[in-house]
Amino acid sequence: MKIRTGFGYDVHQLKEGETFLLGGVQIKHSKGATGHSDADVLIHAICDAVLGAANLGDIGNHFPDTDPDFKGIDSRILLKKVIMLITERGYSLMNLDSTICLQQPKISPYLPDMKKCLAEVIGVEEDDISIKATTTEKLGFIGREEGVSAYAIVLIMKE
Repeated sequence: MKIRTGFGYDVHQLKEGETFLLGGVQIKHSKGATGHSDADVLIHAICDAVLGAANLGDIGNHFPDTDPDFKGIDSRILLKKVIMLITERGYSLMNLDSTICLQQPKISPYLPDMKKCLAEVIGVEEDDISIKATTTEKLGFIGREEGVSAYAIVLIMKE
């Protein structure tokens, strides 16, 4: 059995009037994340963690922001493709632990829906997914509500 870990991080700017997606779930807020795709910072961090664990580079290598095919793409599609990449190499995801850093809004009411969504996309049980949230106590770009970041760590296994 081969076990590997991977770590991912992502950050996106927040802007008034944009749609805000986290973990595949729309968050009600006056601001939303901006980016080339749908700017789902949590899914992007998860993609990087999974790719890193399998030594497959990063999300930008596979889905470059210079490629118009990925403009506005649903990040769940990207995650599904990443999971397919590791599955083709004989790996499966064992568990995921993640943290979202965001001053506002409070996202604890959305966490169960995020877990459900991610479990469906990845093909694991909801119990294999941990999502936590924290603020930065009003410090930095997150504290000023200018952006959102996410961290993820995964464990993958090949038998």
